[in-house]
Amino acid sequence: MFSAAILAAACTKEAVQESAPEPVVQGDTITFPAADKAPKLGTAPVLEERAPALRLNGRLTWDEERTVRVFSPFAGRVARILVQPGDRVSKGQTLAVLGSPEFGQAQAEARRADTDVQLAEKNLQRQKELENAGVAPRKDLQTAEAEFERAKSELERARGRVRLYGSSAKGVDQSFAIASPVAGVVVERNINPGMEVRPDQMTSNAPPLFIVTDPTHLWALLDATEKDLAAVHVGKIVTVRTPVYEGESFRATLVNVSDALDPATRTLKARATLDNKDRKLKAEMFVTGELDTQQPVRIMLPAKAVYFQGGKHYAFTEEGPGRYTRRVVKIGDDHDGKVEVAAGVTPGQKVVIDDVLMLQQMLQPRRVQK
Repeated sequence: MFSAAILAAACTKEAVQESAPEPVVQGDTITFPAADKAPKLGTAPVLEERAPALRLNGRLTWDEERTVRVFSPFAGRVARILVQPGDRVSKGQTLAVLGSPEFGQAQAEARRADTDVQLAEKNLQRQKELENAGVAPRKDLQTAEAEFERAKSELERARGRVRLYGSSAKGVDQSFAIASPVAGVVVERNINPGMEVRPDQMTSNAPPLFIVTDPTHLWALLDATEKDLAAVHVGKIVTVRTPVYEGESFRATLVNVSDALDPATRTLKARATLDNKDRKLKAEMFVTGELDTQQPVRIMLPAKAVYFQGGKHYAFTEEGPGRYTRRVVKIGDDHDGKVEVAAGVTPGQKVVIDDVLMLQQMLQPRRVQK
């Protein structure tokens, strides 16, 4: 037993001799006396990098300056549909035909106005003959002239209304042709033969009967924040990317920046025009727009090297083997796992990126055990 006790004491003494000495804390510097037995902490160099391109999330939409949503100004029933989605149409081309009693009433008014003009003209000629013969007073001729002018004005109004909606028929056929106001491609159709349509659909949530647009031109609607205002302005080139086409980019130009922030999201809408002549991009695609910020070189740190405590941001720098110093850093924006640093470290230094909080605990005053 005596031999066993001597052996146990020897082992304990050897373990004490082999244990690493306690680190020395001086102010904000921690030094491990036995550098070879100090914990292996991962470090990364402080680098100077140029600011990355500003990325804005957004989506693609139809170019509203080249898009029209077609509704019917008259109630009626769909008699014929002459185009399908994907068809290219010219300006004024008929898309569908409605059987519309309302439009028939407009045609009837034009027809009636034409008859009234003919009657007023005959009456005027008769009054002129009577007045020349001295049989009718002058005032009757003046009344006939005024009636003829009123009839002509009503005829012009009635015919103008019919022409406004693209009809040149002089009869009453009650057939209203829904025409495309622009040249383009039919990208959406929301009617079927026999369906009843009404003009009040324009003020409800009902979709338009047709959407005609030029799909070779799109808009990119991008969301910017207040801090992005310096880099977002009209005329700037935007590089548009989408996950669908990895490694491929599309060039766009900013043409409008909203004058107000969205009060709910605190974002600013920016609109860019996009050439889509090969029609690879589609409306409602989610995209990102990249803008060159043209900012100078700046100091960047790995985000995990910085921590926040007591109202300040800190980072530990490696001053030598087993020697680390805590420094107050002033940070800016963060991008892709890195954070911009305005003060506190200089290029060429190394910062600790592993077990940062362990070093911070070593700087805390130790409590006295009772």
